[in-house]
Amino acid sequence: MTTPDITLPAQRQLEAYNNRDIEAFMACYAQDIVVEDAEGNILMQGWENMYKSYAAMFEQSPELHCKLVSRIAVGNYVLDEENVTGHAKRSPGEVSHVVAVYRIADDLIQHVRFIR
Repeated sequence: MTTPDITLPAQRQLEAYNNRDIEAFMACYAQDIVVEDAEGNILMQGWENMYKSYAAMFEQSPELHCKLVSRIAVGNYVLDEENVTGHAKRSPGEVSHVVAVYRIADDLIQHVRFIR
């Protein structure tokens, strides 16, 4: 019996994010997804809300790109250190340094915490 690779949902969503493919991106997330900031404040809750938010961002940010700097997997958590560029609400060339903490269950991302 092989152990599933806990990092696969995080990798799939990263690739879909960089392709701005909302359908493939959202296929990586649970229906009851919760997205929080570093302090635990809820930024988004529920699949539909996340879909609408990311679909708009993908539409408005044709140069959007996330470069994976490092990845650590611990238990059912994946921690990605990322550099994001091309966001429409940021200055051209501005790099956002982010750590995303993904909680994975049933091959889906159940919870995300962004540390900026």
